[in-house]
Amino acid sequence: MTDNVQSIDRSYGYGAVAEQRNKVLRNTYWLLAISLIPTVLGAWLGVASGITRSLGGGLGLLVFLGGAFGFIYAIEKTKNSATGVPVLLGFTFFMGLMLSRMIAMVLGFKNGPELIMTAFGGTAGVFFVMASLSSVIKRDLSGMGKWLFVGAIAIVVGGAINIFVGSTAGMMAISVAAIGVFSAYMLYDLKRIVDGGENNYISATLALYLDVINVFQSLLALLGIFGGERD
Repeated sequence: MTDNVQSIDRSYGYGAVAEQRNKVLRNTYWLLAISLIPTVLGAWLGVASGITRSLGGGLGLLVFLGGAFGFIYAIEKTKNSATGVPVLLGFTFFMGLMLSRMIAMVLGFKNGPELIMTAFGGTAGVFFVMASLSSVIKRDLSGMGKWLFVGAIAIVVGGAINIFVGSTAGMMAISVAAIGVFSAYMLYDLKRIVDGGENNYISATLALYLDVINVFQSLLALLGIFGGERD
């Protein structure tokens, strides 16, 4: 009798944990989808107004790093309160503004809209593959974290240097590396949610959003270099 009760308790406990994981995953997917709306609005405003046109070189890097790290700090501070979601959406609007400079450059090509849609479709495809893999891979991927972090830091440093160097080959290499690293990061972050390693859907959404935006931006850069058609 005692064994049966313990078995029921364990089953109930596992079921509750699984339900919590599914809830975090559902909320994360919904918030990630919603976060794309401010991103699009920010990008549209940036392109339409030209507000980010002058943010090149070191100035653009300082504005981006200051704004991004400021928002990320604020999100982490408010992630357990009702303020967390608006702060996260404010960050995604800011990221759309920062992305608008590249989008405006790509729209300067004759096939600019097609390149943007291709980058969006490619990013969605990567996300779908990584989401599918995260649900079937049983292996613990937590050991990937430190290596991916090192790779991300290397990409940031390389990108910062290339802003001043202005090398097309350097941009290509950084973009290819970023697609690889942040696609793997996408799998890592999704697997953490599936395995119960991340229980806060705002933090989970922030991590996945950064993965998605970096893959999209890198794909767009490569498509602009290789597929941009001048009038």
